[in-house]
Amino acid sequence: MLFALLAEARELSNNELDERAGLRLDGKERRRLNDLKLVDSHKEGRVLVHELTDLGWRWCAEELTAGPGARPGSIERAFYAVLAGLSRYLDASERSLADIFVPGKDAALSDAEVEDAIATGYRILAREPGEFVKLSGLRGQLGDVPREATDAALGRMYKAQRVNLVPQSNQRALTDADRESALRIGGEFKHLISIERR
Repeated sequence: MLFALLAEARELSNNELDERAGLRLDGKERRRLNDLKLVDSHKEGRVLVHELTDLGWRWCAEELTAGPGARPGSIERAFYAVLAGLSRYLDASERSLADIFVPGKDAALSDAEVEDAIATGYRILAREPGEFVKLSGLRGQLGDVPREATDAALGRMYKAQRVNLVPQSNQRALTDADRESALRIGGEFKHLISIERR
């Protein structure tokens, strides 16, 4: 389980873990890894997400040279042989696991991650909850989050009444960036966003 989280080097929901490794982390196993401080788990909405802690990363690094358990099968022996080779490479190149296992640039963000990025970007721009800020400014805070994922998340949040999206009342004040960043909902373009809660 820890190596599955290591391979992605980011928060993963149970569904993502299942898709990537055929594993789910819940029940006694989740509580055990949480109690050992190897994995941090929390809920985002109804979704449980998990991430390796610093201790979890250290456990994985130490496991590279631990070797297989008693009476290992051929697959386990081969796996630990690969881990030992990885350990030799890290030592020779003076690198760490964190240099190799990084989140992929093309890794798909979960719905919760995109919505969290939107909320974080809004908090950076707004002086207080409920203040309207430009969508063009918000999009600038989202870095590499794809436009399609952002628009889908904004649509969900708007429908669930977790954000308020309105058009700019003074259309002459719109810049090209404002028009490009607008989101079309209900037959009109929305240029401004507000979020009441922080």
